[in-house]
Amino acid sequence: MKLSVLGSGSTGNAVLLVSNGTRVLVDAGMSAREIVRRMAMLGEDANALDGILITHEHGDHCGGLRVLMRDLDCPVFISAKTRDAYVLESRRVGIANEEPRKRADALRDRTVEIDSGRDFQIGKIEFHPFTVPHDAADNFGFTATHNGVKVATLLDFGHVTTLITERLRGCAAIVIESNHSRDMLKTVENYPWELKQRILSRLGHLSNEDVAEWLTDGFDGQAQHLVLAHLSQRANNPYLAKITAETALRERAPLFPVTTEITLSFPKEPTAWIEV
Repeated sequence: MKLSVLGSGSTGNAVLLVSNGTRVLVDAGMSAREIVRRMAMLGEDANALDGILITHEHGDHCGGLRVLMRDLDCPVFISAKTRDAYVLESRRVGIANEEPRKRADALRDRTVEIDSGRDFQIGKIEFHPFTVPHDAADNFGFTATHNGVKVATLLDFGHVTTLITERLRGCAAIVIESNHSRDMLKTVENYPWELKQRILSRLGHLSNEDVAEWLTDGFDGQAQHLVLAHLSQRANNPYLAKITAETALRERAPLFPVTTEITLSFPKEPTAWIEV
């Protein structure tokens, strides 16, 4: 099994997951053209996708979906609540009046309805979704397994729950949000206080410090790779996020030594393939 974070941040998120001939695009937050281009950079053809999996309706996770579907034949795996919210979200954020209709038309007869609390399968990959705390209609993270290998992706959540800690045990690779530095977020001048409160809330986004706490106290140490994703371009620094995570891993030693490799994802370029 291998994965690449095609891009991650407030400008758009997408992850490509490949295993034994099955190709799944997780979220489509960038433009359709950019998703296709970045897949090509990795030697992958978007027309070979077996499915697109949408975790929630926010624009940075599904903004490119409608146009992407126009050129692809694969189904979209999406929950009923997220599908409805995706159509209505375009109206709420003030996009042109025709957009809700276009989104509804694009999804018609193209979706496979999933449940955020029920396992499902795309090709040869088994998905095990679980609810994560975020201010979206039905946001979920998931683990994906094939031939006993398990990886996880979870973005956009405000705190690490007991359920999240349990589901991440035994993973060979984990893509996890490390959105902001708490101190840096508080000093961002052009963020209104309401936005800062939302980000810092238990339904907001995970901080570097939250990731460090989980790595110290909740992480089982088994993952070979940990990819830090959804880093804020204003309220974080990629290398601060990485150092914070690496320091937390070192604090586990010598009683719990780990060999986990920390990888950064960026908004404008895909990560190299991470193979497990």
